[in-house]
Amino acid sequence: MRSSKSNGSRTVPTAGGTFSPLRVALGLDEHGYSSSVLERIVTATARFSSFRDATDAVRMSGIDISESQVRRLAHEVGAELIGERDRKAVEHRRRQLAPRTEVAPEAVVVEVDGGRIRTRAAGAASGVHDPQNKEDKIACLATLSGPAFTADPCPEPPDALLCPRRVQRLVAQMKGLSGEVNPQESPDEQADPPTTSTEGEPTRRWSPERLVRTCVASLETSCSFGPLVAAEAQQRHFYRAKRRAFVADGAAYNWSIHEGYFRDFEPVVDLLHVLCYVYSSARAVSADEPGGWSRYLGWLRACWQGRVAEVLVELDRWQERLGLPPPSEARSAEDRSDPRRVVWEARSYLRNNQQRMDYPRYRREGLPTTSSLVESLVGEFNARVKGKQKHWCRPSGAESILQLRAAFLSQDDRLGRFFANRPGCPFRKRPAGHKRSDPHPVQTAA
Repeated sequence: MRSSKSNGSRTVPTAGGTFSPLRVALGLDEHGYSSSVLERIVTATARFSSFRDATDAVRMSGIDISESQVRRLAHEVGAELIGERDRKAVEHRRRQLAPRTEVAPEAVVVEVDGGRIRTRAAGAASGVHDPQNKEDKIACLATLSGPAFTADPCPEPPDALLCPRRVQRLVAQMKGLSGEVNPQESPDEQADPPTTSTEGEPTRRWSPERLVRTCVASLETSCSFGPLVAAEAQQRHFYRAKRRAFVADGAAYNWSIHEGYFRDFEPVVDLLHVLCYVYSSARAVSADEPGGWSRYLGWLRACWQGRVAEVLVELDRWQERLGLPPPSEARSAEDRSDPRRVVWEARSYLRNNQQRMDYPRYRREGLPTTSSLVESLVGEFNARVKGKQKHWCRPSGAESILQLRAAFLSQDDRLGRFFANRPGCPFRKRPAGHKRSDPHPVQTAA
């Protein structure tokens, strides 16, 4: 147990630890760092890709600190952020969570996706024991700017989706590098692919622009993740927005979150995932590459224009001609290129998400049709928590760092507000009319 010197002041228990009035007055926490220094340390941990890089950055600013101390401080503050996050989720469930702003935004989107991080057994000897991949769920909540339209502002697919080389690269990236995109190579942070005319000149922009982004991240299950996202949406007044969209890929847990917490948001399945299934199945049933590309263009145009039922009719015919794939237990890794399996997966994906593919209506309402915002955000999270040499202790070794990264990537000064209200901050604001309840004045040692 740590002992402290007596200086005539009393220690006061708080949610973040034990503080004395003197240390609070000086802006020091139990580690001896001022609030501003601690914020600098934690921000570096959230910004840089490793604890070592964060330690080097902090040392360059004149603070003598070890890497182990940086790691310990980061996890402690991350745990405080977890506690605050969970408290807000409980308040939201009890209908006690008030929005941070009185004005509801005009248009909003909630996008959900996931990455993969490496984990290892906790409490084992040095080294990596019992390695497992775990999914970190990421939610991007963004306010949008852009008009609605009386007619479809872009009835034909943009040139970006009609270029063979670009489409091949996109499909390879989404299928082979899912969740592993470097931030510098991540998709453009726009709500939809750019639109160009046949001459290559930009046309009138129709897709909404992102204004302010905040994010939620966790290794929790979808049942626990949904309330966390809902609490963030409530604080940002998303439920009162006039135009609301929920965009994700076809994973079942995404739509269970939508059904449970965002039922009034327009459900939109990511167009780029649809493109991948359409492209792969068109290539699988065609005798040569030109024939596959021609078929892809026709199927893509049908999906773009909301005629997915026509594509399903053709896929049903091809499945009947090719036959059904072998049972799942009899498949091998090589079977992924089997045309029967490729067509089966495309049919299943389009049929399961057919009601979420009314893209002409989404464009008229000024809503996004791709999940590019969260796809890019996943890459930014991976830059911090994912790497060949990174194995986080299970069950929750990375959870605190995910909270720090989420606070750092959110565009609402979340870390700054957290430290401004954290016990130990000398500039912490008290409610109006608040009177000091401690009858004993702070005394300093002689």
